[in-house]
Amino acid sequence: MARIDRINGEVMRELANVIRGLKDSRIPLMTSVVSVSVTNDLRYAKAYISVMGDEATQKKAMDGLRSAAGFIRREIGKRVDLRYTPEFIFELDKSIEHGSHIDKLLKNIK
Repeated sequence: MARIDRINGEVMRELANVIRGLKDSRIPLMTSVVSVSVTNDLRYAKAYISVMGDEATQKKAMDGLRSAAGFIRREIGKRVDLRYTPEFIFELDKSIEHGSHIDKLLKNIK
């Protein structure tokens, strides 16, 4: 496994733990980290986040994560031993929601 893959996995694990511990009412319990992609220079990390709920809930959750980005970065810095702690860019991932929709469609066909 490549070094960057190990870093992505470790950052993803710790990011999920940090998000789970946030006490922001905008971020629902059904918020999960789908994947993390850290740049080779370790300066930035794109985190794909899945939020179950309607569009307004998803927008509020993403706003909450963006406003907590500094705190999240400090926590990741404490938990993951890297030369640089990456700056997080949060992206909404709708793949789980899309899969659920396709699953419903397939069940309706039967």
